[in-house]
Amino acid sequence: MKNLLLILFTFIELNAQVDQLMIQANEYYQDENFEQAVKTYKDIINRGYESQVLYYNLGNAYYQNGQIGYAILYYEKGLKIAPNDEDLNYNLAIVNARTVDRIKDVPKFFLTEWWEYLITSVSIDFWSVIVLMFFVIFLTSLAIYFTGKTGRAQRFGFLTGSAALAILLFFIIVLVSAVNREASTDYGVLVEKEITVKQSPDEKSSDAFVIHEGLKFEVEDNVNNWVRIRLSDGKVGWIPNYSIEII
Repeated sequence: MKNLLLILFTFIELNAQVDQLMIQANEYYQDENFEQAVKTYKDIINRGYESQVLYYNLGNAYYQNGQIGYAILYYEKGLKIAPNDEDLNYNLAIVNARTVDRIKDVPKFFLTEWWEYLITSVSIDFWSVIVLMFFVIFLTSLAIYFTGKTGRAQRFGFLTGSAALAILLFFIIVLVSAVNREASTDYGVLVEKEITVKQSPDEKSSDAFVIHEGLKFEVEDNVNNWVRIRLSDGKVGWIPNYSIEII
């Protein structure tokens, strides 16, 4: 009981500290002290707290401080939590318009594109809630079927349960796909002003192409202090790991 109370008081104290730091960071932002606002927002993150609002504010502070790579990074982090957040999507579009690189995506089969949109349109937590909801509906329908005292009640339980099971299986597939996609694919953002991409993980390697601050790409591999990236147009190459941040 004492341990439980200690955990509760620690949680309350942590939330109070986070609230105070958020107020302080917002004041720095309003005073146009963007560098200090960034430091304070990141102090909140270092305490183990995250939210789309925090990442939105931090992205704004970085943008106002002229660091568009980090602004894009934290807008993207916020969208991992709330993919449909209008403010995050709007600000991200504005900052992306200021980036130098204009990469054309490799065309995808429409069903593949539709499926990727579906599993990334909302957060994994949302899909988890949907799966749990239909699981409860299925169990309730099963109980009605086995305990129903009339044929009508049993038919209702059977039909509802069958429909709920089919929908449940579909959303389980969606959830598993979303989890696997997030676990198996890392995306990064270039935070340096300009980097020459190499053909192999070696400074003496031949140059492949040049990319600029704010570009988002897939991170496929890492060797020593180098990471292998893939652009949305299919180009691949190696860049130093200090030049990127993982979303």
